[in-house]
Amino acid sequence: MTGSKFYNGYLHVNGEERVVHFRAADTLLTVIREGLGLTGTKYGCGNGDCGACTINVDGWPQKSCLMLAIEAIDKEVLTIEGLNTTPIQKAYVEKNAFQCGFCTPGFIMNAHSLLTLFPDADEQMIQDWMESNICRCTSYQEMMEAIHSVKKG
Repeated sequence: MTGSKFYNGYLHVNGEERVVHFRAADTLLTVIREGLGLTGTKYGCGNGDCGACTINVDGWPQKSCLMLAIEAIDKEVLTIEGLNTTPIQKAYVEKNAFQCGFCTPGFIMNAHSLLTLFPDADEQMIQDWMESNICRCTSYQEMMEAIHSVKKG
């Protein structure tokens, strides 16, 4: 057995083309955190249940623990570090929509995609989208207030 084969490739992350070195089996989460040093994307459950690793791929929320890095080649990847100071981030602070903050980047990335893709989302759509992430220590009410405070329409 010859061992794992490594690849060099380019990923478009937060508006920049980045050279990455990875194995074919590496998740996008691993490459983002360990290869690129972008630690805002969190490892939570490792199986797609919690949403702490949520990023945006071509504008859509994606749980990076479920996506291989090789699948992200030629796609636009956006992490929490790439948002800088967006209205949804400011709203999370203003509405105190976090406690420990571990899950917050995933929630913000999910909400950012929702509000970008569906600025007129109704209450049911917002609830459906936000159910894909889990928080263990805060009230979801503040998160919903943050989303509604920046929602258009």
